[in-house]
Amino acid sequence: MKTNPLWAVGWYFIFPVMKLLFFLKINGKENIPKKGPFIICSNHLSYADPVLLAMIQHRQIFFMAKAELFKNKLFSWLIRILGAFPVQRGAGDGKAINEAEEILKKGGLLGIFIEGTRSKTGDLLRPKSGPAMIAQQMNAPVIPVCITPKTKKVKVFSKVTISVSKPLTPDELGLAGETSGEALRNASKRIMSEMQSMRYRDFAAMNKSKTAETEEAK
Repeated sequence: MKTNPLWAVGWYFIFPVMKLLFFLKINGKENIPKKGPFIICSNHLSYADPVLLAMIQHRQIFFMAKAELFKNKLFSWLIRILGAFPVQRGAGDGKAINEAEEILKKGGLLGIFIEGTRSKTGDLLRPKSGPAMIAQQMNAPVIPVCITPKTKKVKVFSKVTISVSKPLTPDELGLAGETSGEALRNASKRIMSEMQSMRYRDFAAMNKSKTAETEEAK
Protein backbone atom coordinates (compact mmCIF):
# COMPACT_ATOMS: atom_id res chain seq x y z
CA MET A 1 0.00 0.00 0.00
CA LYS A 2 1.12 3.55 -0.70
CA THR A 3 2.28 5.65 2.23
CA ASN A 4 0.19 8.75 2.86
CA PRO A 5 2.32 11.93 2.46
CA LEU A 6 1.19 13.11 5.91
CA TRP A 7 2.65 9.92 7.39
CA ALA A 8 6.01 10.76 5.82
CA VAL A 9 5.80 14.29 7.23
CA GLY A 10 5.13 12.83 10.66
CA TRP A 11 8.13 10.58 10.41
CA TYR A 12 10.53 13.44 9.80
CA PHE A 13 8.99 16.15 11.97
CA ILE A 14 6.63 14.76 14.61
CA PHE A 15 8.35 11.50 15.50
CA PRO A 16 11.66 13.15 16.55
CA VAL A 17 9.67 15.22 19.05
CA MET A 18 8.00 12.05 20.33
CA LYS A 19 11.43 10.50 20.85
CA LEU A 20 12.31 13.40 23.12
CA LEU A 21 9.06 13.05 25.09
CA PHE A 22 9.35 9.29 25.47
CA PHE A 23 12.71 7.66 26.23
CA LEU A 24 12.10 4.96 23.68
CA LYS A 25 14.05 1.74 23.20
CA ILE A 26 13.15 -0.58 20.33
CA ASN A 27 14.02 -4.28 20.19
CA GLY A 28 13.56 -6.45 17.10
CA LYS A 29 12.46 -3.84 14.57
CA GLU A 30 14.20 -5.96 11.92
CA ASN A 31 11.42 -8.53 12.44
CA ILE A 32 9.01 -6.33 10.46
CA PRO A 33 9.55 -7.17 6.77
CA LYS A 34 9.91 -4.28 4.34
CA LYS A 35 7.24 -5.75 2.06
CA GLY A 36 4.16 -7.93 2.25
CA PRO A 37 0.96 -8.15 4.30
CA PHE A 38 1.35 -8.59 8.05
CA ILE A 39 -0.77 -7.99 11.14
CA ILE A 40 0.92 -5.91 13.84
CA CYS A 41 -0.65 -7.17 17.06
CA SER A 42 0.10 -5.10 20.17
CA ASN A 43 -1.04 -4.48 23.72
CA HIS A 44 -2.72 -1.14 24.43
CA LEU A 45 -1.84 1.23 27.26
CA SER A 46 -2.41 4.81 26.09
CA TYR A 47 -3.66 7.07 23.30
CA ALA A 48 0.00 7.54 22.33
CA ASP A 49 0.39 3.85 21.41
CA PRO A 50 -0.34 4.18 17.65
CA VAL A 51 2.27 6.93 17.32
CA LEU A 52 4.81 4.96 19.37
CA LEU A 53 4.25 1.88 17.22
CA ALA A 54 4.58 3.97 14.07
CA MET A 55 8.06 4.95 15.21
CA ILE A 56 9.45 1.41 15.21
CA GLN A 57 9.85 1.26 11.40
CA HIS A 58 9.15 3.27 8.22
CA ARG A 59 6.15 1.43 6.77
CA GLN A 60 2.75 2.96 7.42
CA ILE A 61 0.55 0.97 9.79
CA PHE A 62 -3.21 1.08 9.21
CA PHE A 63 -4.88 0.82 12.59
CA MET A 64 -8.29 -0.43 13.61
CA ALA A 65 -9.57 2.23 16.04
CA LYS A 66 -12.69 2.39 18.16
CA ALA A 67 -15.58 4.15 16.44
CA GLU A 68 -15.92 6.72 19.25
CA LEU A 69 -12.67 8.39 18.14
CA PHE A 70 -14.29 9.35 14.85
CA LYS A 71 -17.13 11.42 16.32
CA ASN A 72 -15.12 14.65 16.19
CA LYS A 73 -14.96 15.64 12.51
CA LEU A 74 -11.54 17.32 12.65
CA PHE A 75 -9.92 14.51 14.64
CA SER A 76 -11.64 11.93 12.45
CA TRP A 77 -10.22 13.59 9.33
CA LEU A 78 -6.72 13.59 10.81
CA ILE A 79 -6.61 9.97 11.95
CA ARG A 80 -8.18 8.75 8.70
CA ILE A 81 -5.41 10.48 6.76
CA LEU A 82 -2.95 8.70 9.02
CA GLY A 83 -4.55 5.37 8.11
CA ALA A 84 -6.95 4.65 10.97
CA PHE A 85 -10.40 3.24 10.30
CA PRO A 86 -13.31 2.71 12.71
CA VAL A 87 -14.51 -0.53 14.25
CA GLN A 88 -17.54 -1.04 16.46
CA ARG A 89 -16.27 -2.83 19.55
CA GLY A 90 -18.24 -5.76 20.90
CA ALA A 91 -20.04 -6.33 17.62
CA GLY A 92 -19.37 -8.22 14.41
CA ASP A 93 -18.38 -5.17 12.36
CA GLY A 94 -18.35 -6.57 8.83
CA LYS A 95 -17.37 -3.25 7.26
CA ALA A 96 -14.26 -2.96 9.46
CA ILE A 97 -13.31 -6.58 8.76
CA ASN A 98 -13.65 -5.96 5.01
CA GLU A 99 -11.47 -2.87 5.24
CA ALA A 100 -8.85 -4.80 7.24
CA GLU A 101 -8.83 -7.56 4.63
CA GLU A 102 -8.49 -5.01 1.83
CA ILE A 103 -5.39 -3.55 3.51
CA LEU A 104 -3.82 -7.01 3.66
CA LYS A 105 -4.79 -7.78 0.06
CA LYS A 106 -2.83 -4.70 -1.00
CA GLY A 107 0.23 -5.86 0.95
CA GLY A 108 -0.16 -3.40 3.84
CA LEU A 109 0.54 -3.50 7.56
CA LEU A 110 -2.64 -3.87 9.62
CA GLY A 111 -2.43 -2.72 13.23
CA ILE A 112 -4.73 -4.26 15.86
CA PHE A 113 -4.70 -3.95 19.65
CA ILE A 114 -5.41 -7.54 20.65
CA GLU A 115 -6.97 -6.66 24.03
CA GLY A 116 -9.66 -4.58 22.33
CA THR A 117 -9.29 -1.71 24.83
CA ARG A 118 -6.69 0.17 26.86
CA SER A 119 -5.39 -1.48 30.01
CA LYS A 120 -5.98 0.89 32.93
CA THR A 121 -3.63 -1.08 35.22
CA GLY A 122 -0.82 -1.56 32.74
CA ASP A 123 -1.20 -5.34 32.91
CA LEU A 124 -1.88 -7.45 29.84
CA LEU A 125 -5.58 -8.18 29.40
CA ARG A 126 -7.41 -11.17 27.97
CA PRO A 127 -6.84 -11.34 24.19
CA LYS A 128 -9.62 -11.02 21.67
CA SER A 129 -9.90 -13.43 18.73
CA GLY A 130 -10.25 -10.79 16.00
CA PRO A 131 -6.58 -10.74 14.89
CA ALA A 132 -6.43 -14.54 14.74
CA MET A 133 -9.65 -14.66 12.71
CA ILE A 134 -8.32 -12.16 10.15
CA ALA A 135 -4.97 -13.99 10.03
CA GLN A 136 -6.79 -17.23 9.29
CA GLN A 137 -9.08 -15.75 6.65
CA MET A 138 -6.31 -13.85 4.83
CA ASN A 139 -3.47 -16.32 5.48
CA ALA A 140 -1.49 -13.40 6.89
CA PRO A 141 1.33 -13.73 9.45
CA VAL A 142 0.96 -12.01 12.81
CA ILE A 143 3.78 -9.97 14.37
CA PRO A 144 3.37 -9.77 18.18
CA VAL A 145 4.54 -6.45 19.64
CA CYS A 146 4.71 -5.47 23.30
CA ILE A 147 4.82 -1.94 24.71
CA THR A 148 6.47 -1.99 28.14
CA PRO A 149 6.76 1.27 30.10
CA LYS A 150 8.98 1.44 33.16
CA THR A 151 6.07 2.37 35.44
CA LYS A 152 3.40 0.12 33.81
CA LYS A 153 1.82 3.25 32.33
CA VAL A 154 3.09 5.26 29.38
CA LYS A 155 4.25 8.65 30.66
CA VAL A 156 6.26 11.47 29.12
CA PHE A 157 9.93 11.65 30.08
CA SER A 158 9.85 8.03 31.19
CA LYS A 159 11.40 4.92 29.67
CA VAL A 160 9.34 2.87 27.23
CA THR A 161 10.54 -0.31 25.55
CA ILE A 162 8.84 -1.67 22.44
CA SER A 163 9.77 -5.22 21.48
CA VAL A 164 8.88 -6.87 18.19
CA SER A 165 8.67 -10.65 17.84
CA LYS A 166 9.30 -12.64 14.69
CA PRO A 167 6.20 -13.16 12.51
CA LEU A 168 3.98 -16.11 13.35
CA THR A 169 2.38 -17.77 10.34
CA PRO A 170 -1.20 -19.12 10.49
CA ASP A 171 0.34 -22.62 10.47
CA GLU A 172 2.47 -21.79 13.52
CA LEU A 173 -0.66 -20.44 15.22
CA GLY A 174 -2.53 -23.68 14.53
CA LEU A 175 -4.92 -21.99 12.13
CA ALA A 176 -4.22 -23.96 8.95
CA GLY A 177 -7.66 -25.08 7.81
CA GLU A 178 -9.09 -24.35 11.26
CA THR A 179 -12.05 -22.03 11.79
CA SER A 180 -13.33 -23.23 15.16
CA GLY A 181 -13.65 -20.90 18.12
CA GLU A 182 -11.23 -23.07 20.08
CA ALA A 183 -8.56 -22.75 17.38
CA LEU A 184 -8.96 -18.97 17.33
CA ARG A 185 -8.74 -18.77 21.12
CA ASN A 186 -5.61 -20.93 21.20
CA ALA A 187 -4.01 -18.79 18.49
CA SER A 188 -4.84 -15.64 20.44
CA LYS A 189 -3.28 -17.13 23.57
CA ARG A 190 -0.14 -17.97 21.60
CA ILE A 191 0.14 -14.38 20.39
CA MET A 192 -0.37 -13.09 23.92
CA SER A 193 2.19 -15.57 25.24
CA GLU A 194 4.81 -14.07 22.92
CA MET A 195 3.93 -10.61 24.19
CA GLN A 196 4.10 -11.77 27.81
CA SER A 197 7.58 -13.22 27.26
CA MET A 198 8.80 -9.93 25.80
CA ARG A 199 7.25 -8.03 28.70
CA TYR A 200 8.99 -10.19 31.33
CA ARG A 201 12.31 -9.76 29.55
CA ASP A 202 11.95 -5.99 29.16
CA PHE A 203 10.85 -5.46 32.76
CA ALA A 204 13.85 -7.48 33.92
CA ALA A 205 16.19 -5.40 31.76
CA MET A 206 14.73 -2.15 33.12
CA ASN A 207 15.04 -3.32 36.73
CA LYS A 208 18.60 -4.50 36.12
CA SER A 209 19.45 -1.10 34.68
CA LYS A 210 17.81 0.64 37.64
CA THR A 211 19.78 -1.52 40.11
CA ALA A 212 23.02 -0.76 38.29
CA GLU A 213 22.30 2.99 38.41
CA THR A 214 21.58 2.77 42.15
CA GLU A 215 24.79 0.88 42.82
CA GLU A 216 26.77 3.37 40.77
CA ALA A 217 25.24 6.27 42.71
CA LYS A 218 26.43 4.71 45.99
